Amino acid sequence: MKKVLAIALALCLVLSLAACGGSGSSAPAASTPAASTPDAGSTPAGEPMGPTLSFKLAENQPDGNPITEGMKMFAELANKYTDGTVTIEVYANAALTDEASSIDQCQAGTLDFTRVNTNSLAPTVDEFGVFAMPYLFTSVEQKYAALDGEAGKMVMDTLGDYNMVGLDYFEAGARCFYTTSKPIEKVEDLNGMKIRVQQTEVAISMVQALGANATPMDYAEVFQGLQTGIVDGAENDFVSYYTSGHYEVAKYYSLDKHMEPPAVLICSQKAWDQMTEAQQEAIVRASHEAAEWQRVAMQEYQDESRAECEKAGCTIIDVDIQSFQDAVSSVYDAYPQYAEIVEKIKAA
Repeated sequence: MKKVLAIALALCLVLSLAACGGSGSSAPAASTPAASTPDAGSTPAGEPMGPTLSFKLAENQPDGNPITEGMKMFAELANKYTDGTVTIEVYANAALTDEASSIDQCQAGTLDFTRVNTNSLAPTVDEFGVFAMPYLFTSVEQKYAALDGEAGKMVMDTLGDYNMVGLDYFEAGARCFYTTSKPIEKVEDLNGMKIRVQQTEVAISMVQALGANATPMDYAEVFQGLQTGIVDGAENDFVSYYTSGHYEVAKYYSLDKHMEPPAVLICSQKAWDQMTEAQQEAIVRASHEAAEWQRVAMQEYQDESRAECEKAGCTIIDVDIQSFQDAVSSVYDAYPQYAEIVEKIKAA
């Protein structure tokens, strides 16, 4: 697929630019485990940056997905900026473990890094559930301002209480409903339908408020669930809808854009503590640059994924978003613990 090749070429270009001393653009002001973004490679000349370390990173998306390619870029840059002392092997397509298990393992220190959706993280760290609130962001610009600002840092810092270190927020697209047997054109069409959702209370509450039956299910099981009728539909962004193959069995995609939970890159506290300060600084720098590239790549791939789905015969449906917003307004009242963070996000 031409997009996969384009992503690979872009990755090589960015890494080549990095080798020449820069990423081609300014580093993003993303949340970091430190108070400010440090410069990597600050050890005195001739002194080793730190011990030689080998880590594993769990990723549930397939090769070619901009999130997976972003993780590969992070691993390559981490190796470069640590002077080759830190090697991170990326296991794509849930080859190592699924998202929920990767969080547990990262917290326990038996897995070094994982990239997960904040919806998957919320059952363990409740604060991340705020990003599942429906229609939370008003634009891409406002979303990044919130994630890279005070609101994002408030949430990311809570990982320290769970033996994990948060690095950066990555783009995961806008989630929409897609179904197998009938299109979702209005709120009432969801009545009684079994919709796969991620295992997070806010997502479940939102789908129930729309009149559907929320059905939590591991991502790797969704294709079969759609194919066999265990669920009538699911919800995800265009890239995941396309790269997962879900578009082959669920041909109706409704553009309600109910949720935009970001992805997040996490390091276990155990792995973090094995690194010297210089290595940690290099890891932060690598994560920032990978996140900056991935956000742009994901936005571009959304458009191409939609085009490929339409070419395959999928029906893309515009809906009255306001009616969906009105139907889920009660969700905000049900989660007062998020009120302060929601206010900061809205003000970003």
